[in-house]
Amino acid sequence: MGNQIRTTVLLALMTVFIMVIGQMLGGRGGMMIALVLAAGMNFFSYWFSDKVVLKMYHAHEVTPQQAPDLYEMVRTLADRAGLPMPKVYIIPQETPNAFATGRNPEHAVVAVTEGLLRLMDREEIMGVLAHELAHVNNRDILIGSIAATMAGAIMMLANMARWSAIFGGVGNSDEEGGGLGIFGVILMSVLAPVAAMLIQMGISRSREYLADETGAKFMGNPESLARALEKLGAYSGRIPMQDARPETAHMFIVNPLSGRSLMNLFSTHPPLEERIARLRGQRPADAGPGRPPAGPSGRDNPWDRFR
Repeated sequence: MGNQIRTTVLLALMTVFIMVIGQMLGGRGGMMIALVLAAGMNFFSYWFSDKVVLKMYHAHEVTPQQAPDLYEMVRTLADRAGLPMPKVYIIPQETPNAFATGRNPEHAVVAVTEGLLRLMDREEIMGVLAHELAHVNNRDILIGSIAATMAGAIMMLANMARWSAIFGGVGNSDEEGGGLGIFGVILMSVLAPVAAMLIQMGISRSREYLADETGAKFMGNPESLARALEKLGAYSGRIPMQDARPETAHMFIVNPLSGRSLMNLFSTHPPLEERIARLRGQRPADAGPGRPPAGPSGRDNPWDRFR
């Protein structure tokens, strides 16, 4: 029930943002058009946002025959969690990372990068998968997918408002209710994406802690996930994710925008040190991605065929 309430609040807030931008662009008429757009986006987000995110990162579905080890790990954890078997996707990225998406457990998807499969051992991969299945179990995946789609729509409209303000034609007629003028539109075009990110942050940070805790229970111990988070922290700065999008950053197990100082100001994730410390029952000062991660072993890697 908690996630249903959060989903409703998220949709309401983002709908208001879209309507405000519409009102600035075209007065009352623009606001009504934006309301129709928001309703369409809400419908689209529920049914298709998972497909949009997967396509955005060029993820491709794999079968049990193509990735038997990965499938076996996902199936084992899904059985432990009492969840339906999700679809399994691989993202062609060298950066180690992963996310889950879908509107409910019956339509869930778990996606991992090639880099994650290449750079982590079996227990660490299972720790990451357990974290993502925890999001499925905790019904986080719908709100994450909706937030990604709606934030993208807000950023698109904000850009339209900015260009409209630059070239004129902004709905600033008092008769139509657009009284903020060009400077108000420019201000809103800057603040709207920031507001969308703040909503994502508020939703994402609390659910990451819960997913870590739930994932550790699925694994039977927290150490595999703690080691995986250490490696993810060490590699994310060195191997940045190509074409990572701010509106989808909250969906990944670690922020794919790490290393970009401006984006770190609006991080959608809690500090890795705190997450690792919680998993190990330590204080944050005593934990963190301090030790160097083990590199690839040099032996034949079964995941290389997916490069």
